[in-house]
Parts: sequence; C-alpha cells; structure tokens
Amino acid sequence: MDRLRCLQVFSEVARSQSFVRAAWKLSISKATVTKNVAWLENSMGSVLLNRNSKQVTLTDAGLRVLESAQELLERYERLEADVRDSVQLPRGSIRVGTPPAFGIEHLMPVVARFSERYPDIDVTVVLDDGRMDLLAESLDLSIRIAPQLQDAAYIAVPLMKAPQVLVASPKYLARAGRPQTLQELQRHNCLVHTLKSSAGYWRFEGSPREEVRVRGTVRSNMGDALKKAALLGSGISLHPYYMVSEELRTGALEVVLPQHAPEGLDIYSVFSTRRNLPVRVRVLLEFLKEWAAHPPSWTQAQTSKPAKTPARAARPSRVQAGAKAVKVTKPVKASPVAKPVKTSKSASRS
Repeated sequence: MDRLRCLQVFSEVARSQSFVRAAWKLSISKATVTKNVAWLENSMGSVLLNRNSKQVTLTDAGLRVLESAQELLERYERLEADVRDSVQLPRGSIRVGTPPAFGIEHLMPVVARFSERYPDIDVTVVLDDGRMDLLAESLDLSIRIAPQLQDAAYIAVPLMKAPQVLVASPKYLARAGRPQTLQELQRHNCLVHTLKSSAGYWRFEGSPREEVRVRGTVRSNMGDALKKAALLGSGISLHPYYMVSEELRTGALEVVLPQHAPEGLDIYSVFSTRRNLPVRVRVLLEFLKEWAAHPPSWTQAQTSKPAKTPARAARPSRVQAGAKAVKVTKPVKASPVAKPVKTSKSASRS
C-alpha cells in the first residue's frame, strides 16, 4: 500500500469530515477511501477517526497524524516539484475555481490551449460563486472577479479589467420606459446581485463618482439568473460586458444609460500564500498572465445606442493587463509569480 497516498486520503477525509466528500474530491470510490484509511489505522496501531452517521471527527491520535501528514505531504510535494522543475517537465493535476459564466465562456478556451501546451497537466475546472475556501476545496488557484477582493489569507495577481453595463430587454423598456438619469433608476425594477451589491448600491465612474441605491423584486447571487430575468423582461440588470455582449449584439437586451459607465470589475488569479508553489501551478499562472497581456475584445465595452431614444454612447473603460506577457514557446521552468498583491476585502462575482 502506498503510504503517502494513504496519508493524502486520510488528510482529505479529516478536512472534509466525510468519506463521501473525500472520495468525490479525490475522484476515487468511497470503498477505496475506506480501504486506505483502514490500512493507515492498522499500520499506526490506533484508531484515527471517530465515525458516526452524521460526520467524521479526529481522535487524539488522528490529530497528531494529521499535523505530521500535512507537513510530510507538503515536503514531498515541494521535492516532487523541484525534481520536475529541474527536468522542465511540469505534470500533475490542478484544480481551478471560477465564476460560472466567465469560466464556461472565457476560461475554458484558455484551459484548452494550456492543455495543448502542457499535455501532462490535468486541469479540473470547478464552477463556484467566488466564496469557496481554496484550501478546504483543494483549489490550487481561483479566478475572482470583483471591484475589491476581501481575503487577506490569499495572494491575488491582477489579470485584466471587466467593464460593466446596465441592460434591459426591449419588452421591459416598452412597458416601464427608459430612464434618462441615474436617479430615475430608483423608480425602476432593478435586479440586484446579492454578492456584488448586498446593500443595493450601484456605483458609476465619474468625477466625482456617483452611486444610486436601487431595489427590485428579483435578487440572486448568480449573474446568470439575473440575466435570465432581464431577458424575460423583469427589470434592469447590471452585468460585466462579457456576460451580455451576445444579447446586445442580437438586440435581446439593450444598453440603459449608455452615457454612464458603471464601476468596472477586476479579474484576479488568486492562490494560497503557501510557499513553494508547485511548478504546474506556476506555469498556469504564467499562461494566464500571457493571455491577459492581450486582452479579449470584451474588455472594451461596446455600448450601442438605444433603438428608440438616441443617446451618446458610453465611453469604454480603459483596460490594462495586470502583468507583462511571459513568452513561452515550449514547456519550460516557470518563473516566480510577478508582483502578487495581498488581497484586502471582498466577495467574488458573476
């Protein structure tokens, strides 16, 4: 039996407090998890886990083993990374968290190109709302989209800007009218994102910056749900431009108040502060920075004029990539992550 693998499985069970969740995270069967833990307990000559119908907890012996196991696994991982780094052949598995809309439409093409360049690295993309704990969910890194991040426990590397835009369906605008000023938003049904705008404030660029408190009958923690509500004619919604560019192109949604630019969002690559980041994670970070050095077209919002009431188009937000491009022509040793910054405070976005 592989001792390191048994320690890894045991550590995951202890973190998850569940054999089933550990099996899911490790992509193995529950029977295999049980077998590995049983072998480790037999090898140690002690019961390491208290098992009941509701959850799994550590015994005193299990706590001692867990503390030592985590240190041992990290040391082995560093050794493995150093050896692979020396021969310039990154390999292994990476778990990446991402907001659903951004992940499906924009991150997956990047992951596909990354896999072509590094075929020995397996990438698992986990869709989340940006509040997952990286360590608890075994995420190597996460894409977070927010005006300001809120977790000092992580390192954040800025990648690019994501401009936002106010939108509504022609059906809603025909029924409720088109607001002409920011203040008129207060009498409209506004669809509020509970993570972006928990207090119901929408903020706009300008000198000075302006904010409007809005309210409406539909709220959600997922931008996709609010976009669907907007398409159904429920109200006015605020989205990153990348989420609604196609609907704006087809006319399913229209820009509202194009002369006012909503506060944009920053797209970050976030990872744990743990030292000696594995080489496979470093090369993915470098790949993301290389991609961000040539921002996609959606980083410049193209706000079209409303169909019925001509209005001055909103000036697109100026975008700069968060890091310089890293030229990579073949799998090579990755350089350390450039100028990461401590995150301050926040929730992630759509």
